[in-house]
Order: sequence, then structure tokens, then C-alpha cells
Amino acid sequence: QVQLVESGGGLVQAGDSLRLSCAASGRTFSGYGMAWFRQAPGKEREFVAIITSDLSTNYADSVSGRFTISRDNAKNTVYLQMNSLKPEDTAIYYCAATLFFATINPSEFRSWGQGTQVTVSS
Repeated sequence: QVQLVESGGGLVQAGDSLRLSCAASGRTFSGYGMAWFRQAPGKEREFVAIITSDLSTNYADSVSGRFTISRDNAKNTVYLQMNSLKPEDTAIYYCAATLFFATINPSEFRSWGQGTQVTVSS
């Protein structure tokens, strides 16, 4: 199991960019699928993006074309580059790790970070 720590959140204006980072512990990081989820106040946690162990990616429709997920296995880190941010992107963003291939089901992620707040003002 890996431990995950997110960073990079903050308060930005609509149209701005942010890059979130998620640092993982453990020697088997490269074997995990890594994903970002988010949870807005009063809403359920939702899938944002995933990058698999073989570097395939998948995105929620709401962020496709604006967000990019990537990973650096040498640094045990996964990133989420967020461009053209909108107020509706405001949420706590969580990093998660899974051994299930290409899943977007939160119940199949065994490790979660503590979350980082992203607030986008209009």
C-alpha cells in the first residue's frame, strides 16, 4: 500500500491554471494506476482523471481538453495540470492509487491522500 500526499491547491480566478502534485511513498509506485477525484461541498466524490501503469489516460467529460494527468515514476509523483479553470472546478482534490487496471470506481482505490483545496473565483 502506498501513502499519498497532495499539494498545489489554492485560490485562483476563472481562466487561470494550477498544477496539483501527489507524492507517493513505496517502491511499487510504477505498478499502480493513479487517479484524481474531487468533491465539491454537498456533492459526492467524482472521478476526474486516471493514468494507468502503462501510461494510458482517461478523463471525465467535464475536464477533458482542459486537464492533463501525468506521472513521473522516478519521483513517485503524479500530477494534474489544470488549465482554463472554471468556478465549477472548485472542490477538494484527492489523489488515489489502485491495482485495478483503468478503473474509475472509487471503491477500487486502496490508498487516498488527504486532499488539497482548489477554489476558482468568477
